[in-house]
Amino acid sequence: MIGASGFDWDEGNRSKCQKHGVSVDEIEGLFAGDVTIFEDEGHSAVERRLKAIGKAPSGRSVFVVFTLRQRGEDMMLRPISARYMHKKEVAYYEEETSRAENG
Repeated sequence: MIGASGFDWDEGNRSKCQKHGVSVDEIEGLFAGDVTIFEDEGHSAVERRLKAIGKAPSGRSVFVVFTLRQRGEDMMLRPISARYMHKKEVAYYEEETSRAENG
């Protein structure tokens, strides 16, 4: 899980992520699997933000924006927002992933 020792949840980010129907379990499960991570430079005014794309345990493709925060000795992954990907986004992601794997 990209160097994080756990997840940083509170009511604020939990409700924002669940607003689009993505559960906490699906978000956490996404990071347990094969996930692609990108910098989110356009929205990183105060702290470093990242974007993750992958499949949740349910098999649905999920897009998550998150940051990493130090909590005492631990680096925690803090989801900021999450949503299921649209069919066109999934097709584009799968095509780009295949292209990258095949050189």
